[in-house]
Amino acid sequence: MKHTLILIFILLAIKGTSQEKRWTLQECMIYAIENSPKKNKQEAQNNIYKQNYLEAIGRLLPSLSANTSTNFNFGRGLDSETNTYTDVNSFSNNYSLYTSLVLFDGLANVNRIKMQKMNQLMGKQQLQNTNDVIAYETMEAFFNVLYYKESVKLAQQQLDESTANLKQTQRMEELGVKGFPDVAEMQAKEAADNYNLTRQKNLSTIGIIKLKEKMNFPIDEDLFIEDYTADNIISKSEETALDIYNHSLTFLPKALAAQSILTAQELSYKASKGSYFPTLSVDAGFSTNFSRFMDGSEYSSFKDQIRDKRGHYIGISLSIPIFSGFSRSAQVKRSKQQVIIARNEKDETLRTIYSEIEQAVADMNGQVDEYYQAKKQTDAMGVAQQANLRKYNEGLISPLELHTSSNRVFQAKTEELNAKLKYYLKRKLVNYYKGQSYITE
Repeated sequence: MKHTLILIFILLAIKGTSQEKRWTLQECMIYAIENSPKKNKQEAQNNIYKQNYLEAIGRLLPSLSANTSTNFNFGRGLDSETNTYTDVNSFSNNYSLYTSLVLFDGLANVNRIKMQKMNQLMGKQQLQNTNDVIAYETMEAFFNVLYYKESVKLAQQQLDESTANLKQTQRMEELGVKGFPDVAEMQAKEAADNYNLTRQKNLSTIGIIKLKEKMNFPIDEDLFIEDYTADNIISKSEETALDIYNHSLTFLPKALAAQSILTAQELSYKASKGSYFPTLSVDAGFSTNFSRFMDGSEYSSFKDQIRDKRGHYIGISLSIPIFSGFSRSAQVKRSKQQVIIARNEKDETLRTIYSEIEQAVADMNGQVDEYYQAKKQTDAMGVAQQANLRKYNEGLISPLELHTSSNRVFQAKTEELNAKLKYYLKRKLVNYYKGQSYITE
């Protein structure tokens, strides 16, 4: 019975381990975007742009309002039927309906609609740019975790090698081939490699914490990632940064948003100039009322009075602005300066985009050179390490020299790994500027 329970617990543990979800790069980026507070804030702002657009459209539509009032008059008052004054207490009930339509306002409302529509487009572009930034930051954190995971494996291999060398040295000491200083040096090497393994594990843990932060992942849940699979083609970009930049201006959300902001400010400037023009509007209304004396005298029915006392009117009004304490001119001048600010901010944004593209291309091409140099170095260091290990066994080099050689191999492997993962990251970035989304379908 005891063995049966132990077997059951083992099977449950294996099942639980096998069901641990391992997140791919794509899944991490999608999760980060869907749960990002930055994205939620931008979506809320886009809803504001939508309401502003509906409000601007509503200004072109007729306004309609209804009004009703009830009055009790005590003492001297006006008789609504005879239009004479009386001292009898009375009751009255008034109803009215009013509508107004602006016919011309210097095209201010038309330009406001265009401006708010442009703001809606700008909001969508900013949302896409926000999602792209979140995806890239998540991808960068993901690759850092991959680097630390592989570094842990390399550190473990180095520790295993040091442990094997220590055991061999101890056996050689027993045979009288090696002395105690050699054993002590090997023990120090094993301790140093053990420390390095612990350090790499800590860095891996910190990398996971930062990845969870970028993803807004639940802090009380574990996160495990899949290894990144990519083609082994590592080559430089055949396109120049200028070619990529010129093409990116047609689709890059950051560039399109900068242009949309400028266009919206230009439309706002046109709308503000509309305040210099006269405003022509048409008004129409309907009113009626009901009244009676409160002394018990006879009065016409509610229905008859509502019908007989109704009135209609229609009118056209023209408002000509003459002087308003410089408010209109100040608004126009402010709007003009906002256009200048938006134009300069657009230029700054485009210049920044070009610098980012140029740096991304340079980084990717540089990582290609670094990777192949690091690979050559790793191969050469591996051969040298095997030769030094034979020399050490033959007593031709000291443990310190073997220690140094082993560290150089570890350093070369980590540099090769670092160059490879950075290349994949920068290639993703360059491809993004070429029009390829971080999240592929």
